[in-house]
Amino acid sequence: MEIHEYQAKAILADYGVAIPEGGLAYSPEQAAYRASEIGGEQWVVKAQIHSGARGKAGGIKVCSHEREVADAADALLGKRLVTQQTGERGKGVYRLYVEAAVAAESEIYLGFVLDRSAERLMVVASAAGGTDIEEIVARDPGSIVRVNVEPAVGLQSFEAREIAFAVGLDPSLVPPAVQLMTACHRMILDLDTTMLEINPLAVTTDGRLLALDAKMIFDDNALFRHQDVSELRDKSQEDPRERTAVDRGLSYVGLDGNIGCIINGAGLAMATMDMIKHAGGEPANFLDIGGGASAERVLKAFRLVLSDDNVEAVLVNIFAGINRCDWVAEGVVQALRQLEVPVPVVVRLSGTNVDEGRQILADADVGVITADSLAEAGSRAVESIRRAA
Repeated sequence: MEIHEYQAKAILADYGVAIPEGGLAYSPEQAAYRASEIGGEQWVVKAQIHSGARGKAGGIKVCSHEREVADAADALLGKRLVTQQTGERGKGVYRLYVEAAVAAESEIYLGFVLDRSAERLMVVASAAGGTDIEEIVARDPGSIVRVNVEPAVGLQSFEAREIAFAVGLDPSLVPPAVQLMTACHRMILDLDTTMLEINPLAVTTDGRLLALDAKMIFDDNALFRHQDVSELRDKSQEDPRERTAVDRGLSYVGLDGNIGCIINGAGLAMATMDMIKHAGGEPANFLDIGGGASAERVLKAFRLVLSDDNVEAVLVNIFAGINRCDWVAEGVVQALRQLEVPVPVVVRLSGTNVDEGRQILADADVGVITADSLAEAGSRAVESIRRAA
């Protein structure tokens, strides 16, 4: 689960990380009032969406007068901001964060992310802050500092000092940098955070370290332990299909293709998408209905997949172990009868009660296209679209 910048900064501030003074605004008038509350001569108006690269997309504006703040807010609120991370649909701007402009002497990139290959938390830092980490890596990979944290002891002070010196901090700023990094590490452990990015971490002209931007992602499976974090979820920033799936206990990721996938097991889902690509098609989604899929669950999956207007065929691929093919077949029949599915449906069943499942499909006479193997299922799904065209 992602949260907004202002929410991430509030959490960091609770752990002792310094942030610029700022406030939330939902209207141009409120934005101007926030600027007057903050005081000073310059303010930054930031669109609050779940995406990076907002500045390049026009989502961050520096203003020198309260009237400019109101005008910037008026231009941003209600706009769909398209960045390199949002895709063509963009994300709606419904709230703004107004904060004091900061005179920065230099900017640092600081990130904490799970390194799944090493099964460790990794600290990533660079002296080239203020730009996307991908750009930093492409331009100067040698500038990236990486430290894997030993989980038994956590981030040690000497490791944090090494990172601080490696990114070129003045010796006088090393102690506060160590405190900042250890506070971030403590927050990650406390809240089951899977990613924290502070970019940029500014070195101000008056010798302070300030988090000018922050991004956090939390482990969905641990949210039951953190009700206060769970309440920060903003459904308006989520793909409507993925939001619907989460609310119904399904694992779904929307893609850009036209073949909807209903599959049990993440590995089988990945293999099925590969096979669709191999056959010349494009998957419209990743959807894992889980190991104990009932007929009702399959029906929910059909509704979800068909909510995507780009879907021109549906491929159901079930390998039943814990599952049962007859349950899945009953769900397919219910879906085809209740939803009046307007696209071809290809079904491949294998495993527990496969003969019973195939018999249910045959007796129902609902017009499904059956397949015996994964390769055949992928090919038939692609062919069904070509024939319909």
